[in-house]
Amino acid sequence: MREIVFDTETTGLSYNAGHRLVEIGCVELVNRVPTGRSFHRYLNPDRDMPAEAFAVHGLSAAFLADKPRFHEICDELIEFLGDCPLVAHNAMFDFGFINGELGACGKPLLQVERIVDTLTMARARHPGAKHTLDALCVRYGIDLSARELHGALLDAQLLAQVFIELTGGRQITLGLAVEAAATASGRVEAAAVKSNARPARIFVPSDEELARHSAFMAGFEEPLWGNPASG
Repeated sequence: MREIVFDTETTGLSYNAGHRLVEIGCVELVNRVPTGRSFHRYLNPDRDMPAEAFAVHGLSAAFLADKPRFHEICDELIEFLGDCPLVAHNAMFDFGFINGELGACGKPLLQVERIVDTLTMARARHPGAKHTLDALCVRYGIDLSARELHGALLDAQLLAQVFIELTGGRQITLGLAVEAAATASGRVEAAAVKSNARPARIFVPSDEELARHSAFMAGFEEPLWGNPASG
């Protein structure tokens, strides 16, 4: 099963209000295990960067000035996303921006049925707790030391770990790994026993040993096992 965990950074809170994507980061999972494949692009929004947004992600208009526009990378993004489920935190926000950009390029929109929202999952699993990405990373012991500012690829990588925890994927994977290791170990041990097995050794007592044994047994009076000599 293939899933894509993704995150975006923007110039503001609403595409319809004139804000645009400035960064997108995607991480591929197969059977809830990161494959190492990712998609990451900075984007030129062709507009200014509000101070509030800059304080969140630190991406300035000057930094983004030489980056590609969305229409230049949209085919690559569509190919990477494929038709699998798409996982995001507060997913409708990210979907709104991506679909806004896709629509402006005349591309098919992402279907809402593909959405997997980790915020909804976290609220159901941990009612009354904090559900920010930072709070969930702390809850699950995920290293946040590299997250000084929001960044789409880093946040997607962190969210992938959170998603695995929310779905029990790490425990499932661990269980399968232990079972596989045990099976492999059993095969190795069995092979070792088979390869090191020695032929049975037959020990035949000498006449002297038989005589000493008979003399020893004769010393017992009324043994529990009876007297073989008496039949």
